[in-house]
Amino acid sequence: MDLESLYQDIILDHYKHPRGRGLLEHPLGSAFHVNPTCGDEITMQVARDADGGLELGYDGQGCSISQASASVLVELLEGGTVEHSEAVRLAFVALMHAQGAGEPDEEVLGDAIAFAGVAKFPARVKCALLAWMALQDAEIQAGLLTTGEQP
Repeated sequence: MDLESLYQDIILDHYKHPRGRGLLEHPLGSAFHVNPTCGDEITMQVARDADGGLELGYDGQGCSISQASASVLVELLEGGTVEHSEAVRLAFVALMHAQGAGEPDEEVLGDAIAFAGVAKFPARVKCALLAWMALQDAEIQAGLLTTGEQP
């Protein structure tokens, strides 16, 4: 199995078996984003768990890329710190803007590396980024992150 096929399988698995789908009972922050180009939409919510880690939830509809990206986001970041969340989010944004060039860090990105091929298609980049941008806004609304903050 080649790498591109493996990446497609990861995206399809996250689309068919989403992780973390569902809205939170008591979110600290919530953000609704729409991709007007294709109609994808997502509501991303954040809270803190009993140990202070991130609790994430989302709901939405759209293409396999936008929905799988939200699932990967939750799987990677659930229970972690805001600093870790922001570091991974920035690495994912960089991956999406690399247009298929460069070497993404699999240690940081985990399954999100599967979206490397998506970066070659500018029309699909917004789909992949939708949940990640909504996460940033939800964290800002919750007071967990300030605009322009870097890890």
